[in-house]
Amino acid sequence: MYQIGVLGAGTWGMALAQHLAISKRKVTVWSAISREIDELQETRKHKNLPGMEISPEITFTKNIEEAIKGMDIVLFAVPSVFVRSTTQKAASYIEDGQVLVDVAKGIEPGTNYTMTQIMRDELKNNGVNKNVDLVALSGPTHAEEVALNMPTTIVCACEKEDVAKYVQEVFNEGSLRVYTNPDVLGVELCGAVKNVIALAAGISRGLGYGDNAKAAIITRGMAEISRLGNAMGCDEKTFNGLAGIGDLIVTATSEHSRNNRCGLYIGQGIPVKEAIEKVGMVVEGINALQATMELARKYHVEMPISAMVNDVVYKGVNPKDVLGLLMARETKAEIQHAYENSIINNKDING
Repeated sequence: MYQIGVLGAGTWGMALAQHLAISKRKVTVWSAISREIDELQETRKHKNLPGMEISPEITFTKNIEEAIKGMDIVLFAVPSVFVRSTTQKAASYIEDGQVLVDVAKGIEPGTNYTMTQIMRDELKNNGVNKNVDLVALSGPTHAEEVALNMPTTIVCACEKEDVAKYVQEVFNEGSLRVYTNPDVLGVELCGAVKNVIALAAGISRGLGYGDNAKAAIITRGMAEISRLGNAMGCDEKTFNGLAGIGDLIVTATSEHSRNNRCGLYIGQGIPVKEAIEKVGMVVEGINALQATMELARKYHVEMPISAMVNDVVYKGVNPKDVLGLLMARETKAEIQHAYENSIINNKDING
């Protein structure tokens, strides 16, 4: 029987713990918040996952060592801003041969590291860079649906095919279908930046705009993510897959999306800090914004929708004003160099 340690008892950590437990995996969940563990043990319910009765097979602990030692896989399911500090706490207990799977989505300001890059960096800093493999698990996966065993697909990203297939085997069960992908950076980049675009979609909705605007933001937002990913050396196919356009669609349209909901409140005129408080959970798009803009500058990539969200969140610009500026930007072709290529192709066809 596979033994899985889950670090983090938020919605995503608990939804995956539940999935693994009912898939006959031995699951131990740790949280840095003692009262959270007490409440979960006592009630066998999670306040943000209505309808889920926590499996009696799930064990809870306040001791991080118990969730790491002897485990086949250690699942990092803490918010992105806590991935580094959690890795610091976990480092001395991580054993050779373990597989570390991250499900947080974000980019660290300052370093511009993705989550698995943070984990690798922290293990090196702690002098315990053991023989472990790092995997990113990402895709269109709202915890609220996974917790209720609704059909869901996800991407397991690792450069080592055998490790990717191993994690696929552990998680691919029942209502969860897992695909593998060697493009770890592309998968993680999509997971982080799509939250920024989802904020934009929510802002548009909050301003009273409709489906046409939402479709434009999703489509052109995906173009921004692809441009950045291509500049950083990622695989173009990743952006057209589940971790790319799939995750963006669900995050920019769903009622479950914290980023979409936070954007909605901001578009309605609620101050950013209050909007985040009103959501009541971590809004990863806010955390990823500054690093996204740093990467855009570093790689000389134009990202007007992301820049618009950044202006609203960090510069206090009125959402109506920036959306108007977006619409008034210089006209251009949707597909760059398309006409030149068309002329060349026509010449080839017509002789």
